[in-house]
Amino acid sequence: MNRFTTWTRTVISRTRGAHRDAGAGFVEYAGLMIIIAGIFTLIDQIGLDGMISGAIRDAVTQVTGG
Repeated sequence: MNRFTTWTRTVISRTRGAHRDAGAGFVEYAGLMIIIAGIFTLIDQIGLDGMISGAIRDAVTQVTGG
C-alpha cells in the first residue's frame, strides 16, 4: 500500500468511522473567538477605535450640516 492510499483510508475513517473527530466543532469555534478577540484588542491598543468614531462623527456632521 502506498502513502496516498494509507492517508486516504485514515481520513475516511476519521470522518465516517466510530472514532471520528466529534469535538472539532468546539475547537474551531474557540479558535475563531480567540482570533476575533485578538483583532478587537489590537484595534483598541493602537487607537483605531477613536479614529473610526471620529471619522464617522465628521461624516455625519458634514451630511447634517451641523
